Amino acid sequence: MNEIKVVLFDLDGTLIDTLEDLGDAVNHALERRGFPLHTREEYRRMVGHGIRNLVRKALPDGMRDQIPVVEECLADFRSWYSAHIDVHTRPYPGIPALLSDLDAAGICLAVASNKFQEGTEHLIHEFFPDIRFAAILGNREGFPLKPDPQIVEEVLRASAMPRDAAIMVGDSPTDMLTAANGGIRSLAVTWGYRTPEELSGAEQVRTVEELRNRLLPALVGR
Repeated sequence: MNEIKVVLFDLDGTLIDTLEDLGDAVNHALERRGFPLHTREEYRRMVGHGIRNLVRKALPDGMRDQIPVVEECLADFRSWYSAHIDVHTRPYPGIPALLSDLDAAGICLAVASNKFQEGTEHLIHEFFPDIRFAAILGNREGFPLKPDPQIVEEVLRASAMPRDAAIMVGDSPTDMLTAANGGIRSLAVTWGYRTPEELSGAEQVRTVEELRNRLLPALVGR
């Protein structure tokens, strides 16, 4: 197996836990219209496909294809979430140290997320201000969402690294499919928003320390 030289990280559910703030923002939009609200665990099954899809999934049956309703709820979501994006959101324990170790080891780091670009950049700069990222890529107008492999190609160009030196780390089947579509390796973390059963067939790691040992085997035991 070739040495890992560039790591593409998913954001939500992989580097940081954003679920409560996302759920609160959607519930705010729903509550304004008298629609039923959802629990954190219900939102766990909805996230990962961009905010428009998140809002649509949260709407009641019969409303999900009503474009004006979706657009209005999406606008309310964006307004609330932008003002409350980091109330509960935090990095998973051990992640900041892992990123520092990878950065210090000279491994190129990138973020490949379906979260909207402004939110992706905001959270990365807030929680990992000292980490050098070759690319911070979220959901941008005119660019397809994962599992389209275009985001993999962008990272490879930005990092100037070969395909066989890259690996995708994420918490969802979408991330694993993105890696497969882009012809790179993948690792699934099980501390995020999908169960190990939902990630069956993927190579899995259960802890941040286990992930560290997989990405930095030369440093194991130090």
